[in-house]
Amino acid sequence: MLEARYYIKRDNNRVVCGLCPHECTISDGKRGICGVRENQGGTLYALTYERVASAQMDPIEKKPLYHFYPGSQILSLGSVGCNFSCGFCQNWSLVTSPVPGTECTASDVVELARKYSSIGVAYTYNEPFIWYEFLMDAGRAVKEAGFSNVLVTNGFVNPEPLSEIIPIIDAMNIDLKAMNDEFYRTHCGGSLEPVLDTIRAASESCLVEVTNLVIPGYNDADEDFRKLADFIAETNPDIPLHLSRYFPHRSFSASPTPEETMMRALSVVREKLNYVYVGNMRSDKGQDSLCPHCESVLVRRSGYVTRSVGLTESRCSSCGADVHFITGM
Repeated sequence: MLEARYYIKRDNNRVVCGLCPHECTISDGKRGICGVRENQGGTLYALTYERVASAQMDPIEKKPLYHFYPGSQILSLGSVGCNFSCGFCQNWSLVTSPVPGTECTASDVVELARKYSSIGVAYTYNEPFIWYEFLMDAGRAVKEAGFSNVLVTNGFVNPEPLSEIIPIIDAMNIDLKAMNDEFYRTHCGGSLEPVLDTIRAASESCLVEVTNLVIPGYNDADEDFRKLADFIAETNPDIPLHLSRYFPHRSFSASPTPEETMMRALSVVREKLNYVYVGNMRSDKGQDSLCPHCESVLVRRSGYVTRSVGLTESRCSSCGADVHFITGM
C-alpha cells in the first residue's frame, strides 16, 4: 500500500478524501465508500496500490472501444472496489472482494504489455479511478514505453485528479447510466453531474466513448434516449455511444431488455449522433461503423471479429472525411 493522494487531515485523526465527489470523512481505522482507501492513524492509504485482481488480453472492442485501434488486443488489468453501489453491476464480485494479494509493479505492467504485443493497457473490471496512485505510476511508465493507456470508468471523479491524469490517458469508455440524478442517487449511490463533467473534460483531451446500459422500466423511455443523445450531441456528436442490453445481475431482477427496445433506442439517438452501436445482443445490427458523410462502411463487425474496410488512417476511404478514429494504420 501507499499513502493516498488528494486528502486533507482533520482533527481527531480524521481525514477527508478528495479523490471523488463523495469526499468521504474517514475516521481512524475506517475506509471510504470505495472500500480501498483506509485511514491509519490520520494518514490515508491506498490499499490496492500494486495489487491486481484480474489480468488478461482482451479485444479492444470488449471495453467497448470501437474507434480506438479497431481489431487490436489490449492488456486489461483490474483491482477491487468501487465508489458506486449499482444494483445491476456486472462485476460486483470484484467490487465487494477483499484487497487482492497479487503484486504487480509499474515495470511489470510494461513488461506484460510488451510480452503480449499489446497496444497498451486498459484499466478496467472494477472502478479504475479509486486505483489512482497506481494508475498514475503505471500509466506514466506505460506512456514512456510507447504504449497507450485506456480507462473504463464510471466517470465519478473530482476535477483536480482528473485534470492531472488526463495527459497520460489516450482513450476512455465512460458509463453514463441515465440522464437522471435520482437514478444515480437511488440505484448507484452517486450523482449525475460529476459524470457529465468528466465526459465534457475528457472529450477535450482524449478519445471518449460512452456506454449506456438500457434497463427496462428504469431508463428505457424515448425521453431518456433523447436526453442522452442531446447531452452527447452538445458535447461532441462524434462521441460514439454504445447502447448495451441489460441482463439481470446482482440485486436487479428485471427481465432482459427486449431487442425491440434496443432497436427503438438506436433509432432515437441516431437522429442526433454520428456513431451509435448496440451491444450484448446476438445480432449484427448496430455493429458496423458507417461514415456519417457518405454512409460507406468503415469497419465491419461480427461479435469481436473486426475488419477495417473503409478507413485510411482516420479518414473515410470513400469521401475523405475525418471520421473520428484512432488507428494503427
